[in-house]
Amino acid sequence: MKKEQIIFLISRVRYKANKFLVREMKAHNINGLAVSHGEILGTLMYRGPSTMTEVARIIGKDKSTITALISKLIRMEYVEKRKRGADNRFTQIALTPKGEALKPAFFSIAGKLRTLSYKGITNDERDHLVRLLTTLHENL
Repeated sequence: MKKEQIIFLISRVRYKANKFLVREMKAHNINGLAVSHGEILGTLMYRGPSTMTEVARIIGKDKSTITALISKLIRMEYVEKRKRGADNRFTQIALTPKGEALKPAFFSIAGKLRTLSYKGITNDERDHLVRLLTTLHENL
């Protein structure tokens, strides 16, 4: 691969990771969810209740996209809206018991993806890769 093809290679890695995630969700009988839904659920699993703005920032999608994705997750009863603060002005998105029940499968899938992805890569190489990808991300 030529150095001019780095962005292309990154897009191929994302494509393969998404295919892996879809296949694993199906294997765990998690149906009707896209990878984008998984990004939201995973964020809530790791961070706990969060505002839509926080979720949008973390997963890098605009708020209108997040709103549509969260609406489906609410309909599917994986998440719920909760009022936050004394005056109830702030709304957070939180996992429901049905959403919490997905944690073991999600953590297993994430672990498998990390193991597969980092095979043959040392910790130092991984640290270096993170620095490079962070720079690329910030440049764009």
